[in-house]
Amino acid sequence: MFFTKMHGLGNDFIVFDNLLGISIDWSLVAKKCCDRHLGIGADGILVVEKSDISDIKMTIINSDGSIAEMCGNGIRCFAKYVYEKGIVNKQIFNVETLAGVKNVKLKVINDIVFSVEVDMGIPSFVKNEIPFIADFDNKNYNMRINGKDYNLSTLLLGVPHTIVYVDRIDEKEVIEIGKIIENNSIFPKKTNVNFVEVLDRKTIKVRTWERGAGLTLACGTGTCASVVACYINGKTDKIVTAKLAAGDLKVVYYEENVVMEGPAEFICEGILYLL
Repeated sequence: MFFTKMHGLGNDFIVFDNLLGISIDWSLVAKKCCDRHLGIGADGILVVEKSDISDIKMTIINSDGSIAEMCGNGIRCFAKYVYEKGIVNKQIFNVETLAGVKNVKLKVINDIVFSVEVDMGIPSFVKNEIPFIADFDNKNYNMRINGKDYNLSTLLLGVPHTIVYVDRIDEKEVIEIGKIIENNSIFPKKTNVNFVEVLDRKTIKVRTWERGAGLTLACGTGTCASVVACYINGKTDKIVTAKLAAGDLKVVYYEENVVMEGPAEFICEGILYLL
């Protein structure tokens, strides 16, 4: 199978063209090729497919084989891929995802996409939409984990996201606590866990423990969800620069939809042997 490896601020993906609609167990493919020792190595795979309702369709599979409804860094990579490969010949187009149709706008110089703006849709704090099973307010609540109290917010933005406000981001804490929160019983579909350090009204740092993928260098939907949560809790303004491990994302919350802008890059291409 021919593949292309890409990344969005370090969040890496393997892209497969399936415009012919060949029947393949993509979950099995994801588990095999995303293994960083026995495969190519990635946080997930992106499958390019035809759409009956949009310009193109993106299917996302996490590294553990589970299906993801949406991925912000993934859709930027996907948009760059389909444009530069000549699959979609427009700089503004729609992408079908399991989280709905998303609009993307490309910034192009000499036929090369250097930045992608994505309308990430409308965030929801409705408990049964997330889903979130607890009596307390999911916009702002506390949870005691391993003897330490944490302040959190939970919402839906494509996928469930929980924001953990910390004074300083510590990678060891992201891994240890993120795993616990992801699997807490109040999240029946699990949750992504975003650790947020507010630097000022216009700047935050974010590190994410992704359900189905573990620690990632960046999470687009998680970063957007973090900006929304920070704004409604009075911690930041609506326009925020989010500093991730491998670069920055610009996020604007319009109190209806959320718009994200950032880069995407090609890494390599090759042939994957599935034995």
